[in-house]
Amino acid sequence: MIARALALSATALFLAQAADPCVAFDALYARIRDQQIDRAAALPQVRALLPQIRDYFYAHGGVDTPPDAERFPLAGYGAESIGGKNGSGYQPNGYDWFLGRTSKGHPGHDLFIHDRNQDSLDDRTGQPVTVLSIASGVVVATSPDWDPASGLRGGRYVYVYSPAQHGIFYYAHNASVLVRSGGVVAAGSPIATVGRSGRNAAMQRSPTHLHVMFLAIDASGYPRPRDIYADLVRLAARTPIRRPGP
Repeated sequence: MIARALALSATALFLAQAADPCVAFDALYARIRDQQIDRAAALPQVRALLPQIRDYFYAHGGVDTPPDAERFPLAGYGAESIGGKNGSGYQPNGYDWFLGRTSKGHPGHDLFIHDRNQDSLDDRTGQPVTVLSIASGVVVATSPDWDPASGLRGGRYVYVYSPAQHGIFYYAHNASVLVRSGGVVAAGSPIATVGRSGRNAAMQRSPTHLHVMFLAIDASGYPRPRDIYADLVRLAARTPIRRPGP
């Protein structure tokens, strides 16, 4: 009981100090990522912040995205970019968001671009490939700077919370991040460019790709991975692809 009371007091103090819930979430996630706070202490803070972030989204002009207006996250590409076979890249076993950089598994999908020389530019256009937000939401965490010595798996990443889906989209291994915490985005908004940042993604054996994951928030406020392969295929099927000219 004493431990629970202390945890609740710490959460109340944390919220009182959080003028911007998105910035507060970003700071909290950095601590979770680097294992500077355990699950028991972090979960109540996540649970308390999410309603504030939802209110922030609508107060700053956010509008929910209808399912038929969601966007495939890789500009100029379609379902052929999705790695694996029929969604086999999704491997959630061993994954726990609260374990941060020590977590196991691969609870998402890798979307590969044409980049044989690994310069993070599309071989067909010579230009960066834009990462698009799948749905409207608010940016709640980013890592615009990445140190290869850090061992960080996701490299330069972006987390976008979607109130309509009550979950968080994660976009990783970017070359550049185009948004910051607190930014409200619409479906199709540019949020990053595809790159090779991250512990494994930076290795020569790894083709250039975007890693995308969705975390559904359960009744306790726990972010748990959900397979969005079928959604990606659906979005790719109805998203016009602009092929480069000759």
